[in-house]
Amino acid sequence: MLTIHRVRAVRLVADGPEHDGPEGGGPQHGGREGALPEHGGPAGADAGYAVVVEGDRFAAIGPYDALFAEYGARARVREWDGVLTPGRYEPEGAALLEAAYHPDPREADALGSEPVTGEALAALGMTEARWGGSARRGLQRLMATGTTALTGPFRRPAVRTAVERSGLQELEGRVPRSLAVGGAADFAVFAEDGSCLATALHGRLVFRRR
Repeated sequence: MLTIHRVRAVRLVADGPEHDGPEGGGPQHGGREGALPEHGGPAGADAGYAVVVEGDRFAAIGPYDALFAEYGARARVREWDGVLTPGRYEPEGAALLEAAYHPDPREADALGSEPVTGEALAALGMTEARWGGSARRGLQRLMATGTTALTGPFRRPAVRTAVERSGLQELEGRVPRSLAVGGAADFAVFAEDGSCLATALHGRLVFRRR
């Protein structure tokens, strides 16, 4: 199944925290490095840019008009009013998932909706099963911010399993990450205000803003 993701701009490389969101590369911010609009003319900019995803890989990246002409007859088109990037990198993954409890919505009356830490966490009497559920909810929170990679290490078995199953890339530290034809289709789309519109891991949408 082919999917064309149409966006305002595509940032090809994320190599620092300033590139985790839409700033620092999209044409609306005056940035150029790693942004496809520098290679297109006004007509291409008007039509937007796109990536083509086939399975879990990028099949093509470029101006939307050109990609639609080649792939449109056999592809589904999704349109996002934002900048498509390699996504956020979260350096504090271990702290967020192993030093905080992310409450189940059914616990909201007793625990609220924000992560529980410190003495309040120590009082919960956590089990491995509870840590696993917390990690899955914490990972969903990260995906909703456009996170596609994070750093551990994750020492709790239930948390480690949740991370492995999530599809998020686990890194030893921040490294340049890029979008390339043939590469893994891990990306996020950010609105101009920095909020996440969609996150995809291995070509599959794991978050989309309603």
